[in-house]
Amino acid sequence: MSPGREQRHAAEVLLVEDNPADARLITEILGRGPVPKRIRVVGGGDEALVLLRRRGVALEAPRPSLVVLDLNLPGRDGRDVLREMKQDPELRCIPVVVFTTSSALTDVRQAYELQANAYLVKPIGLDAFTEVIRAVEDFWLAKAQLPGPS
Repeated sequence: MSPGREQRHAAEVLLVEDNPADARLITEILGRGPVPKRIRVVGGGDEALVLLRRRGVALEAPRPSLVVLDLNLPGRDGRDVLREMKQDPELRCIPVVVFTTSSALTDVRQAYELQANAYLVKPIGLDAFTEVIRAVEDFWLAKAQLPGPS
């Protein structure tokens, strides 16, 4: 811990990913990282919004300090989740890292117009994939000051 820096509690990460292999890999990489964290995985946009808004079975769910969001999801897609999060006064300060297969400029532009905090394209190959996830953890969970769960 660096001098003058208060100790952090475990970060709450919400991973919104419908591909089970990608979700498993991301969770495994983050789980091995140095920053204490709890990772919750949901497979669709509707599930993500229920959890974020603490509705139904999610009444006691901690608010995430970071959302890692795929764009192409069943039900409400990632764009809809991002739009609804950034329009909601209780959710808008949660950083959202879009992590998706699309490198289309229209998707990148739309995500930033919807106030994504970062847009990362899923790389091909395990080493590159691991490097990107570790960079997300290093910046967003180790260096950036986050609003924290509430």
